[in-house]
Amino acid sequence: MNFKRWTTAVALAMSFTTGAFAEPARVMIPANPGGGWDGLGRQMFAAMNQAKVFTEGATFINKGGAAGTIGLAEFVRTTKGDDNAVMAMGVIMIGGAISNKMPVTTKDVTPLARLTNEYNAIAVPADSPIKTVADFMAALKRDPGALAVGGGSAGGVDHVMLALLARQSGVPADKINFVAFSGGEILAALGGGKIKAAISGTSEFRQFADTGRIRIIAVSGPARVEGVNAPTLKESGIPVEVGNWRGVVGAQGMSAAGKKMWLDRLNKMHASAEWKQTLKTQGWDDAYLEGDKFEAFLRAEEAAWSTALKDVGILK
Repeated sequence: MNFKRWTTAVALAMSFTTGAFAEPARVMIPANPGGGWDGLGRQMFAAMNQAKVFTEGATFINKGGAAGTIGLAEFVRTTKGDDNAVMAMGVIMIGGAISNKMPVTTKDVTPLARLTNEYNAIAVPADSPIKTVADFMAALKRDPGALAVGGGSAGGVDHVMLALLARQSGVPADKINFVAFSGGEILAALGGGKIKAAISGTSEFRQFADTGRIRIIAVSGPARVEGVNAPTLKESGIPVEVGNWRGVVGAQGMSAAGKKMWLDRLNKMHASAEWKQTLKTQGWDDAYLEGDKFEAFLRAEEAAWSTALKDVGILK
């Protein structure tokens, strides 16, 4: 595999140890810097380093677009059989691969572990006339084309959430104005008024809401998020609940020894105080599921999202 072409790679501090797999990990982040997958990939390796689980460091490449499927295709193409290559991923990639009818899917990688889950939030600019969920729903019903709502890639969990909200207002999915972003630039677009609202993981919005740059008007979970002054959609009378899980996979053709190596590392990381603190700091729920159980979960998710995308009118 030629990682020299990964020209935007950023290296963590590395330390040398001996052993069959004692070299830096090669990590694909299939999104632009600043988003949820970027945060997960970097925080995961930081926690493993702090917990002395894996201290050889990592080299990262950010390659965003098409719900992570551009990065997925590059990862599959360039890492076959590489025991030191892993990729951050999540539910958005599942929906993106289906809606974009991609020839490469998560069946072409080695499932390692689901790590986190978080619920989405709806955010608006600080000076927006949209103050509440009721205001948002009224604007969506009145003129869906005029309400530009940003989120992750088309067909992903953010897009589906907007389609579900539109359906509650009697608006067809093909009438909504969903603006897709592939990373953290959604925050600049929201703060700069280029979009009127945004849907993404609560942790991605939280620090900007805390500083007053944006306002969170609702969260999509079953209960309020600690430290976020916003109701759930269900509290507001809207029966929509949407979660956003994220995880990590290995290269296609990873050896049995390589898979065991990563599962051992991830199990130790998951049990560590450092990872527990990371979850708390980032506002992520612990959704750990590893190995064969994670693979079975992925297959079930693919079937569920095929149905969901058709039900909301995104997939014809």
